[in-house]
This record gives sequence, C-alpha cells and structure tokens, in this order.
Amino acid sequence: MENIKKLIEENYLELSTLIVFTRAEHAIHKKEFEIIKKSGLTVAQFGVLEALYNKGDLKIYELIEKILTTSGNITIVIKNLEKDGLIRKNQDPNDKRSCIISLTEKGKNVIESILPEHINNIKSIFDILTKEEKATLKVILKKFKNL
Repeated sequence: MENIKKLIEENYLELSTLIVFTRAEHAIHKKEFEIIKKSGLTVAQFGVLEALYNKGDLKIYELIEKILTTSGNITIVIKNLEKDGLIRKNQDPNDKRSCIISLTEKGKNVIESILPEHINNIKSIFDILTKEEKATLKVILKKFKNL
C-alpha cells in the first residue's frame, strides 16, 4: 500500500498528464461526432465514406488501415453502406479473393454534403489553439506514434 502511494507520488505528472489528455480526447471526439451523428451516419460509416472520397477505391484491408475509427465490424459497416447505395463492392480483377470498395454517386453526394460542416467543426475545435500551438501539439503527439 505504501509502495503504491509512493509510486503514484513519484509519477504524478505522468498520471495527471494522461488524465488531462484522455479528457481532452473525449471532449474533442464528442464535439467532432455531433456533426457525423446529425448526418445519420455512424462514425465508422463516415470514416469509410471519407476515406473512399479522399483516397479513391480501396480494398477492405486498406480501408481498415485508413479509417480513424476502430471498427471491428467493418464487414457490417460495408454491407450497410452497400445496402444504402452509398458504396459498391467489385471483385478485384487481380485477386479473386479480394473486393475493391468504391463510392457511388449517391455516396459521393452524401459525403460532400457533410464534409464542409465537419471540416468547419474540426476548425472550431482547434481554434482555441494558436497556429504555433497546433504545430507544437502535432510534434509532441507524433512522438507517441511508435509505442
């Protein structure tokens, strides 16, 4: 018990930094997800549409690498987007075991209707920081990339 208290005291800055970081992350995502949810899409669906819009046609494994949300149910997300006519799956001509996912015209229209408000929302989230602070924050956070 005494050892744990001492360990907490010795590592107070690290522990409190994690708490502040986690609370900030939750606040950022809560505000970010407001626009996505308002659109009627899930965060994972938005991630798929946004990735296809910005990166072009992708295989499922490439989509998983690109989307920022953690989605263990990517197959269901893709199935629902396909059912809604927002994406289509085509067999990869170079690999019959693989599918290529494409944005449909309807999907393109949906993501283009959401992105301006989404981007403005992200801008408003980070407007509390100066340009220099944003740049510094990026440098600091990149240090965690290879943990």
